[in-house]
Order: sequence, then C-alpha cells, then structure tokens
Amino acid sequence: MMMRHLMMVLCLVFVTTACAQPGDSSSRRQESQASLRTGAERLEAYLPELAGKRVALCGNQTSVVASTHLVDTLIASKVNLVKLFCPEHGFRGQAEAGAVIASGKDPKTGLPVVSLYGKNKKPSAEQLQNVDVILFDLQDVGCRFYTYISTLHYVMEAAAENGVRVIVLDRPNPNGFYVDGPVLDPQYKSFVGMHPVPVVYGMTIGEYALMINGEKWLANGRQCDLSVVKLEGYSHKTRYDLPVAPSPNLKTPEAIYLYPSLCLFEGTNVSVGRGTEHPFEMYGAPGMQAGDYRFTPHAIPGVSENPPFKDQECRGRLLVLGDHWRTVTSGKFDLRYLLDAYRNCSDKAVFFLKNNFFDKLAGTDQLRKQIVAGVSEEEIRASWEEGLNAFKKVREKYLLYE
Repeated sequence: MMMRHLMMVLCLVFVTTACAQPGDSSSRRQESQASLRTGAERLEAYLPELAGKRVALCGNQTSVVASTHLVDTLIASKVNLVKLFCPEHGFRGQAEAGAVIASGKDPKTGLPVVSLYGKNKKPSAEQLQNVDVILFDLQDVGCRFYTYISTLHYVMEAAAENGVRVIVLDRPNPNGFYVDGPVLDPQYKSFVGMHPVPVVYGMTIGEYALMINGEKWLANGRQCDLSVVKLEGYSHKTRYDLPVAPSPNLKTPEAIYLYPSLCLFEGTNVSVGRGTEHPFEMYGAPGMQAGDYRFTPHAIPGVSENPPFKDQECRGRLLVLGDHWRTVTSGKFDLRYLLDAYRNCSDKAVFFLKNNFFDKLAGTDQLRKQIVAGVSEEEIRASWEEGLNAFKKVREKYLLYE
C-alpha cells in the first residue's frame, strides 16, 4: 500500500513538471486564460436583451461569472429569472453519471428547477409557458457522448416549437483543438450521440448550437431564434483548464484530455477508475492479464455510488505519466488503450457489454467489429478519414474563432 501511494505521488509530480514543458507552459496558459472572457462574463452583451423578458436559465455548477454563480449575478442585475433547467448531474452538479435527477426547487434561490435528464429530456410546452428567453450556459468538454450537447439540442427544439428565444453563453472547449474519431451513423442515434459528428468535433458549444440550427437537425427541420454571446480572447489553439469540474468524475485537466480515449470503455467490462480518486485517468479490470497498476473501486457518495467492480481489485494501467500530452501534441485521441485492454482481457466474449452501449458511444458498430477482427490502429483510423473530411467542411461554416 505504501509503495502504491508513493507511485501515485511520483506520477502527480511528473504531471506537474510535464505541464510546464516548453511550448505549452503553465505560465503561458495562465496568461491566455487571464485575457479570456466567457460569454457569461460579457454581461454588457446580453443583459439588455433580457430587459422586460421572462428568463429561464439552463445551467449547472459551471455557470459562473468569476466565482459567482450566474443565477446570483442575474438576480443582482434585476433580471426576471422565472425558472431553472438542469442537465445530467443536476443544477449544482452533485449527481453521478446516469443518476435520476428530480425536479424541485433550488435551495439557495427558491426558483423552480426542471430536470432535463431521465424521462423529461426536452422542455414541454407547459414548462415554457411563462418563458420568453432561455439562457443556455453549460461547460462542454467537446465529446459527442458528453450529454450536454444533447440537452442543448432538446432545449433548442422545444424553443423552436414554442416561440422562445435561445441565447447561448459561449465557453471554451478544452478539447477544441482537434477533430477525430468515427462519425456517428444515424441508426445509432441516442442521447449519447444525436448528430452526424465525430467523437471529438473541435467546436465550442456556441459554434455547435449554430451547426444544429444551420444544418436543420431539429425535428421537422425547424430552426430556433438563436444567438451566441461570443468568447473574447479565445481561439481553437487556446489551452483552457476548466475552473469548475463539469461533472463529478471529470476532476482534472488530465482526465478531460483523456476522456475521449477512455469513455468508450463505459461500453465494456473495463473500469475507468470510477470509485477512485482519479477517475478517467486509468483503466483495468479484475481479469486483466497485463498492466503494472492495481486499484480497487469503492462507493463514493455523490460521485460513484455503485462503480463497476466495486470492492474488487482491478489490474491495468495508470495514465498520468504524460499520456494526456499525446492528445495535446498529436491532435488525436488514443486508441491504444482500448486495443491493449481487448488484447489482454481474460474473456473476450464478455469484453463488450451485451446492451450495445459501446456501439452507441462509438456511433457505429464498425469499431467494435474492427477490434474483434484484430484490425490495426492505422487501418481503423483510415476508415474514419472520408467521414472526418466531410464533417470538417460542415464544421468550417459555423466556426466563430480562429
């Protein structure tokens, strides 16, 4: 146990050192973040648009202006805030992935909170009866299967159907500097993938909203009354460490960079470290036949109540020794972890979950079939090329930043 603790400390020291390497130094990143203004911070750009309007906010714990929650900022600015909508993880961001989010009241403000997760993913006409404008302010992480863009879709769709305006307060995409992965096949459309985009799409949530509208992806080809409050001081080259964790299991910049590579494991019998102090920075399973790291998931209240392989020792790999930098420098998410885990699993027949969740996350059944057939990483990537090139042409129409 002492040796394992020492290894973790040494790994974290290495990451701290790696983050200061030339070309992407921590001081340079701090300078770029200091000059950046989020859409929410640009009050002068949208408060006049809210005068005399009944306003709803779709937000969560990431919806902040400096260190103050946007709700408090809006109330202090005398905005007529009538309702709050919240996505997966809840309005204060304290619920684990997949947990039932109940509607109710925000304990701090007393405002009604409507959950947009579970059975009620789309605001109803009744829920929008007293709303003129929806402010949308959620911190995305730039992956198709991160459900905040699905919530965005349903908010825009409901707004279009009910004559409600949507104002997206843009935020940086920490994975906004590259585009990679298989493009979703429409037959695998689900809440973890609604649009024909690759796993990593390289757009801010404001740009993504413009694409949803412009490509007429809302039901019946509708378009909503949409505007985006742009970021200041941002380009797609900007490296941005999120000031607030976007969800309980994405707690560090390293986890966010590794998330596109590791989330596909959620459709397999492999743990990504839920129930540990470093989720999405490792992978492993009790029957893994290779790997120099061992970990045991435990229940963590409000974060991982019942993680995969709870209280069972897993063998696998800890990915903090600069692994996330491969994504930063290569502009690709890493397929090697998935291929390594499949190669070293003890029972390949049960590697992929029987509920086909892996195919929903991948947006296709092709990747699973390629892995089973032993197709090389280079061949797998080549099979994505045509779809990626077509998507990049669509994407370019909606980019707001260099």
